[in-house]
Amino acid sequence: MKAIRVHEFGAPEVMKLEEIPAPRPAAGQVLVCVHATGVNPADTYMRSGNYAIKPPLPYTPGVDAAGIIEAVGAGVTRVKPGDRVYTSGSLTGTCAEYAVALESQVHPLPERISFAQGAGIYIPYGTAYRALRQIARARAAETVLVHGASGGVGLAAVQFARAAGMTVLGTAGTPQGLELIQREGAHHAFDHRAPGYTDGILKATAGRGVDVILEMLANVNLGADLKLLATRGRVVVIGSRGDVTITPRDVMVREASIHAFTLWGIPPADAADVHAAILAGLDNATLRPVVGKELPLAEAPRAHTEVMESHAFGKIILIP
Repeated sequence: MKAIRVHEFGAPEVMKLEEIPAPRPAAGQVLVCVHATGVNPADTYMRSGNYAIKPPLPYTPGVDAAGIIEAVGAGVTRVKPGDRVYTSGSLTGTCAEYAVALESQVHPLPERISFAQGAGIYIPYGTAYRALRQIARARAAETVLVHGASGGVGLAAVQFARAAGMTVLGTAGTPQGLELIQREGAHHAFDHRAPGYTDGILKATAGRGVDVILEMLANVNLGADLKLLATRGRVVVIGSRGDVTITPRDVMVREASIHAFTLWGIPPADAADVHAAILAGLDNATLRPVVGKELPLAEAPRAHTEVMESHAFGKIILIP
C-alpha cells in the first residue's frame, strides 16, 4: 500500500510517499480502508520533533481519518466489515491507504457526512467540545469568543456554541474567513488584523466582556484576552507557539481563570461524552465539518505547510 513515511524529524519535506506492506488487524483491532485523512497542527509539531509526543522512527503520521472497515480481528463486536467510520487515532498512522486501529478508536460515520468531512472530525470537534463544555463549563446564556474561528477547531467551536444557545463571537483574518464563520453560526465576526478590533468585541457585549474565550494562539493574544473577560470569565488555551507576558491583575480584578489542556490525556468517560456529542450533532446537522481543501496523499508536505498559515480555513484533507 502507499503511505507517507517519516524517517527523521524535521521540515515538511522529510515526509515521503512510499510503498509498504498493508497492516493486518490482531485481536481487538480493525483494519480501515482510508478514504480521507485530516491534517492538524499537532501533526506538524510531531513531525518536526518539537512535541511532547515523539513516535519511534520511522512512522506514518496522521490521527484523523474516515473510511470503511475492511476487516476485524478476534473479539471485535462494535463494528463489522463495510461499516463507515471516522477515527480518533490509530496504531499505524492514517496518512496511508490502510490503517489499523483499536476497536475503541473507530466511531460511526453517518451517511450524510462525506469521507472528506469525516476526516476532519475527531481532533477539531473533540478539542472544541472538551474546551467549551468540559473545561470551560460553558452555559447556554453565556457569551463565547472564538479566536481563529475560521480554522478546523474554531469552526467546530462556533457550531457547538451556537447549538448550545450561546452568543458567539469569532475572529478571522480574511474576508472569506469572516463570511465563513458567520455562515456557520457566529453572531458577530471581527477581523483580528484590524487596529482596535478588540474595542468592537467589547462594544458587542455592551462593555460587559465575554464569559469564555477559546484561544488558538495564546502567545499572541492571551494578554489582550484577559482584558476582554467578564467577571469570572474563563480563557481556555487550545494552542500556543511561544512564550507570553500577561498582567496577573487583569485576572485578579475579574476573578477570572486561565485553563489549558491537550486532547491526548482525555479520560475514557470524557472521551465517551465527546463522541456521543459529536454523533448527536452530526445526526441533527448542527455539526457540519467544513472542508477547505482536498489534496492527494503525495502532497502531504504542502498540507503540513498550509495548515500552519494564517489564512487557512476549514480542514485540509489528504486523499490516498
